[in-house]
Amino acid sequence: MTERSQNPRTQKAIIPAAGLGTRFLPATKAMPKEMLPVVDKPAIQYVVAEAKAAGLKDLLMITGRSKRALEDHFDRVPALERSLELKGDFGKLDKIQEATNLGNIHYVRQNDAKGLGHAVWCAKQHVGREPFAVLLGDDLIDEKEDLLERMIDVQQEKGGSVIALMEVPRENISAYGVAEVSTVAGGPKDVVRVTGLVEKPPVEEAPSNLAVIGRYVLDPAVFDILERTEPGRGNEIQLTDALQVLAEGQGEGFGVHAVVFSGKRYDTGDKLSYLKAVIELASAREDLGPDLRPWLKEFAAGL
Repeated sequence: MTERSQNPRTQKAIIPAAGLGTRFLPATKAMPKEMLPVVDKPAIQYVVAEAKAAGLKDLLMITGRSKRALEDHFDRVPALERSLELKGDFGKLDKIQEATNLGNIHYVRQNDAKGLGHAVWCAKQHVGREPFAVLLGDDLIDEKEDLLERMIDVQQEKGGSVIALMEVPRENISAYGVAEVSTVAGGPKDVVRVTGLVEKPPVEEAPSNLAVIGRYVLDPAVFDILERTEPGRGNEIQLTDALQVLAEGQGEGFGVHAVVFSGKRYDTGDKLSYLKAVIELASAREDLGPDLRPWLKEFAAGL
């Protein structure tokens, strides 16, 4: 694969949000998992804000049944806004308008839960033939990090697709897609070439301890691959399988690089990590941290 500096810069983001959220039942029986609050904002809002911060204002959410709350959250509520305005409660008004001003958000329904690869394929008509980002709502990246923007820069420079990797303890590796990588001669240390990918391998078969996390910048060539990809692990169409084909192939749109991320990331699809995210983000806030941090020390000392 040749490196091309003239690649069009990524403008669109896809946010798959059709999952059932079974790990958080019964809370997610009637509420989308993406709407679970992280302090005082739903998890999905952090993801949309990250896309906007990276310059992506054209967003497509892939939704499913019982996900109407997502559309309502990012829509305006004129009656509520007017009520807050009349009360002079401009602080709360700013907070609810923040969600509606994050970008141009579209919605497509994934009628059949056929996996992440199928959810990405559902965005084909909206994306067209240009590179695009995919942000998974379970992964929250600290707002001080510039991971997504970094990935977009790498994709524009090198072409093909770019994924995000993170080192995880070897004993936890079978919960992730795992990458086999090689260094890029003369390149930055955090950018590697992906030579292979495997979805949730046994620990003894994992090619590395570099796990795929929920950020991707993909070449539209992935759509043609996904269309031919047979269901894999879990009888779902796995995005990892399509990326493996792109990593092995040659020609326009093929090749996969990765940015190895070492910053702060929260997996809000896991109960313990979700609770840590709430505590850490609340502790860092000026309005909550001064009271919360001493209480946490006192609470922990009494255990």
